[in-house]
Amino acid sequence: MDKLSNRLSSLPASETIAMSQRSRELREKGVDVIDLSLGEPDFSTPAHIKKAAQQAIEDNFTKYPPVPGIPELRNAIARKLKDKNKLDYNANNVVVSTGGKQSLANVIYSLIDEGDEVIIPTPYWVSYPAMVQLAGGESVYVDAGIDQDFKITGDQLETAITGKTKMVILNSPSNPTGSVYTFEELKALADVLKKYPEVFILSDEIYEFIIYEGAHHSIAEFPEIKDRVILVNGMSKGFSMTGWRVGYIAAPEWIAKACARLQGQYTSGTNIISQKAALAAITGPMDETWEMVKAFQKRRDLVLDMAKDIPGLKINKPQGAFYLFPDVSEVFGKSFKDKTIENSADLSAFLLEEGHVATVSGSAFGNKNCIRLSYATSEDLLKKAMDRIKDALAKLQ
Repeated sequence: MDKLSNRLSSLPASETIAMSQRSRELREKGVDVIDLSLGEPDFSTPAHIKKAAQQAIEDNFTKYPPVPGIPELRNAIARKLKDKNKLDYNANNVVVSTGGKQSLANVIYSLIDEGDEVIIPTPYWVSYPAMVQLAGGESVYVDAGIDQDFKITGDQLETAITGKTKMVILNSPSNPTGSVYTFEELKALADVLKKYPEVFILSDEIYEFIIYEGAHHSIAEFPEIKDRVILVNGMSKGFSMTGWRVGYIAAPEWIAKACARLQGQYTSGTNIISQKAALAAITGPMDETWEMVKAFQKRRDLVLDMAKDIPGLKINKPQGAFYLFPDVSEVFGKSFKDKTIENSADLSAFLLEEGHVATVSGSAFGNKNCIRLSYATSEDLLKKAMDRIKDALAKLQ
């Protein structure tokens, strides 16, 4: 271990992946664990998408793809953005990468230098700060609690901007909270950002299609800042294609070229079979996506109803994604046997050990008072999980 680079030695491990691993280890020992830790749809990839991949293999699409993505997919993404999002991009603005995570990393590594500040609203997705750290930047956190639906205001954003600010990262719909910024809320942020032309906006919209109330809006809709917005999206959530590993950016052409240049040096082009599948997803019917969203909404409502009856959980109503992010600070200081719950990490460990339910500590997302529950699993398992959580919390005195 002492021979590892300083860069890697200082990098935190992903708590979501770590919790999933601990759950698997318990299952291997015969423990009946219900895993609510990973953010992955439990639905199959739609059949027409799988058939497109099979056909690509039969047609011998098996060679190196272009680094920024096959032209037909990049053109289809640009058309999708124009038709569905009313955003004017062309293929030269699009770079396809191996998942949304690589798309995010490409942008951050292309734009952030040593000492640059990156504003990250809290709670945040676990990998944002790690990516900023690897780029040599400094994360500046802006806290938004459950009482404001975990969404920052324009005033909060303006207070956080300094002469070193290079980027703001936004995520709507949000992981871990399920919160969705409205058009008016995004406009308030855009009105601030238009005063700071040196600040870029990285907009993570990977959960775009999974919204239950209202509509999805992108901060790229505001023309006065669009030339500084980098939109990130992908196939994993809306099309249940997590393992296919296809993400993309839409950005000003000079940024897209920079990301492609970077990608060309460490992964090159994304798996061409997956790109053909993504093309079918982007251009094909979305009936199965909308059925999946209906199922997620039903599960959300189920989990919300059950959570309301669990003492110790303070909840809000997420409008998108497939997470509940309850505030659990009411149980801090309580004990069971010789174990005292001091923070959300303690509670997640307690729920796994005593309730056999895997959750993720809010500290992984920058909020030590909450835990994240994923409801991307069956209704039967969700009912059992919520009952187990209720029973486990009732043991704390």
